[in-house]
Amino acid sequence: MLASDPASLSSVKDPRRAVDVHLLDSLSGTVLEELNDPDAVVDIGSGAGFPGIPLAVARPGTRFDLIDSVGRKVEFIDRVIRELELPNARAVKTRSEDWAKAEGREAYPVATARAVAPLAVLAELASPLLRDGGSLVAWKGARESEDEAALESVGERLAMELDRIVPVRPFAVSRQRHLYIVRKTGPTPARLPRRAGMARKRPFSG
Repeated sequence: MLASDPASLSSVKDPRRAVDVHLLDSLSGTVLEELNDPDAVVDIGSGAGFPGIPLAVARPGTRFDLIDSVGRKVEFIDRVIRELELPNARAVKTRSEDWAKAEGREAYPVATARAVAPLAVLAELASPLLRDGGSLVAWKGARESEDEAALESVGERLAMELDRIVPVRPFAVSRQRHLYIVRKTGPTPARLPRRAGMARKRPFSG
């Protein structure tokens, strides 16, 4: 479905390569205890449905809300969910900031994000969606000291703290893949969520 979709949601068109680049990479998250069997997960900026769709297949007892603000991406995810008959997954067309002001506020023990934004931005977006003690799991490539330092500098303002970094190798030729687990350390700060788009345009980290 991804290879034939006219919207070209991925540059990886060879299904055999996509199994590695998208499917196995998404499933690498199953090594984490946070994704063992939570009751609910929100996938921020789900795009073409990664990692949310593969994780929903692997964890049928968990409810997955895949959110994205781009209509064509949400329509594609909807089609995949129907085709795969996944009763535990749904696509929601919204901004994460708006979702955090409505049904999604402090509703999830786990948030996931893959290739979406810098860590500090992701932590800001995830914080109002997570329950106290919940975790953001972010798929990243090679470790970047500046990215990690930016998160550390704003962690207290977001009630988010880096818990650990787990190196993974989801497929044979993959290199420098890391999963960042960022823990929510208290109630959602009063100023979160900010207006949609502000986390990227004016990050607290500067």
